[in-house]
Amino acid sequence: MTRTLKVGIIGAHSWAEKAHLPGYAAHDRVELAAVCDIDRSRAEAMAARFGIAAVYTDHRAMLADATLDMVDVCTPTATHLPLSLDVIAAGKHVMSEKPLHTDAAPAFDAARQAREQGVRTKLGFTFRYSPAVRRLKRWIDDGTLGDIFHIHGLEQNSQFLDPDFPLRQFDVTSPRDRLIPASIIGYGSHLVDLMRWLGGDFAAVASSMRNFVPERVVRGLDGRQRFQVEDGTVALVEFAAGAQGMLQTSYVAVGNYPGIELRVYGSKGAAVARLVTEFGVAETLHLARADDVEFRPVAPTADDLPPGTDLGTPWPELYFRNLIRFFVDEILEDRPEECTFFDGAKSQQIVDAIIAAHFERRWIDVGRP
Repeated sequence: MTRTLKVGIIGAHSWAEKAHLPGYAAHDRVELAAVCDIDRSRAEAMAARFGIAAVYTDHRAMLADATLDMVDVCTPTATHLPLSLDVIAAGKHVMSEKPLHTDAAPAFDAARQAREQGVRTKLGFTFRYSPAVRRLKRWIDDGTLGDIFHIHGLEQNSQFLDPDFPLRQFDVTSPRDRLIPASIIGYGSHLVDLMRWLGGDFAAVASSMRNFVPERVVRGLDGRQRFQVEDGTVALVEFAAGAQGMLQTSYVAVGNYPGIELRVYGSKGAAVARLVTEFGVAETLHLARADDVEFRPVAPTADDLPPGTDLGTPWPELYFRNLIRFFVDEILEDRPEECTFFDGAKSQQIVDAIIAAHFERRWIDVGRP
């Protein structure tokens, strides 16, 4: 008899509706068993749409259900860590949206607690599960690109270029007299994780951060406000394995969301993966061999795509279906863990180092946890 995974989800708003829940519903070995939200009407709406039997407004009551195998935390940032710790304490596998915490130390501690409890973790670094990125990773691992010399990660997103587009997830009590790290936190964690996954651990970083839009609308405040929001960061990376890296995050670089581009250059060739929705296509991948120089497009294979999708599938559903199928298979088939809470903690540690490098105007070594 084929085993199924009974899943509960905490948080029933837009990202759960667009990405998380469709991913679970599409997996033939998942039973969506419970949904919890402090807004009961939202929980009930998602339960009706996705055929979920149990509805809760208290996550502790949901965690008391001994039949649940795994719980997904899809809630506001400040709640990720405490909710995830409650799931771990209940002895259930846990998937959490990123960041797990905005400080590295508590995230490392959560990874330790999960290991001691014997449960698996997954962090919502969605872009690891892009078909193009996964193919790129295979080309590095199987030697297609040879020895890796350079890894460049770019985040090209003009979401906040318009000063009247409200800035979200922003602490309105932030000081107005100094630069406030923003794009490097919101977008940088994804890029850091991708570059670390492709190139291995970072050894050291140097960086420059800047505000480009001095006044903008901030959600929760009236009219334009003057905050020194960090709109763009450029960082240099020395990888422990010897490669060089360059990283850019931006709120004001023209491009469509998610706007991620990865460029990898090696002794046998190079590849460029663009996770940019253009003309109805979610992403593109190009490869150049060292002896032909010119880049050619590479189409995904059936193995790259989750069942029932193609490159016209909206990226939130496309990537999250992949993330979920990998996590479910890791649990049910006892496969090696990937993209865990430890990886999230390492990403936060590197983001912290990039921020420190700017303010201290020097190279920062990336330490051990």
